[in-house]
Amino acid sequence: MADTAAGTVLCEDGLLRPVWGSEPGMMRDYYDTEWGMPVDGENAHFERLSLEGFQAGLSWSIILRKRPAFREVFCDFDVDTVAEFTDDDVERLVVDARIVRNRAKIEATIGNARATQALRDDGGLVDLLWSFRPETTPLPVTFADVPTVSAASTAMSKELRRRGFRFVGPTTMFALMEAVGIVDTHLVDSFRRGSSGVWAPDGTPVA
Repeated sequence: MADTAAGTVLCEDGLLRPVWGSEPGMMRDYYDTEWGMPVDGENAHFERLSLEGFQAGLSWSIILRKRPAFREVFCDFDVDTVAEFTDDDVERLVVDARIVRNRAKIEATIGNARATQALRDDGGLVDLLWSFRPETTPLPVTFADVPTVSAASTAMSKELRRRGFRFVGPTTMFALMEAVGIVDTHLVDSFRRGSSGVWAPDGTPVA
């Protein structure tokens, strides 16, 4: 593989990717097929929000490796099921070495499920998150150009907190926005740039 002037890496399959998604394996698979792509429905958005919260202070590769276990113990992030979790469930989860055993994050996930239920009377989680889609998206040439926070993610964080959500800081919410395509921060030379169907490669909205 060779570095390019654009900040991407030319991989052995002839495709340009950022360094973090360049090595064959789990992270490349995630980059190629999931990252930056919209997801469908309340549970899918709740899962992404929850996993980004668990990722705070950790590397995403740790969360990705543990994702099958997270999905198992949180019942595929079914909002109504997680909202019914009890203190006994919390105690069960804090000793499960297959996930991130952070009591505050576990309790926040359960509380966020209940907050998601409450949002249904006012448009729902999906509409709320996507209401913060900006008018344009970044055009990063190198990894250093990729922002980690924005005015939109700060506003999203503030509104979610007002609605009772936790572990939804501005940086965490910007990562969520990237993950589900609310913004597109693929490097401009990456073969994935503009692949979401939400943003054109030049940073203008498609839909």
